[in-house]
Amino acid sequence: MTKKIILATLAVFVAWAILDFIIHGVILGSAYQATAHLWRPMAEMKNGLMYFVKLLSALVIVTIYARLVSPKNMNYAVSFGVLFGLGSGISMGYGTYSVQPIPYFMALVWFLGTLLEAIVAGFLLGWLVTEEKAKTA
Repeated sequence: MTKKIILATLAVFVAWAILDFIIHGVILGSAYQATAHLWRPMAEMKNGLMYFVKLLSALVIVTIYARLVSPKNMNYAVSFGVLFGLGSGISMGYGTYSVQPIPYFMALVWFLGTLLEAIVAGFLLGWLVTEEKAKTA
């Protein structure tokens, strides 16, 4: 199971990095420019830390699924992704919107983007983290 967890963690990390580029770089790029006063200047961004956090987050979602979800199949994995995405997406998008002066569009995209990323993680989990087959003697 350890190899599956490592492989799934790396797959989720790469998928999230690609989706983050699309969500934050392409879709929200102009919104970030319009609210530049809310963010660190590009030269002060902690990119290494951001990728480390993304890797740890991928490891956490994979480990929760691997250790706590049963049976391990595509339906359960995607359901887990949807629920994880709703919980974290509501907090990310609307929790931030409630305390920080970000545009509503940004809150909505953060929510939907987080939900999408978790659903993609669920698909990857359903594909990569499967039940161990019983060994016969």
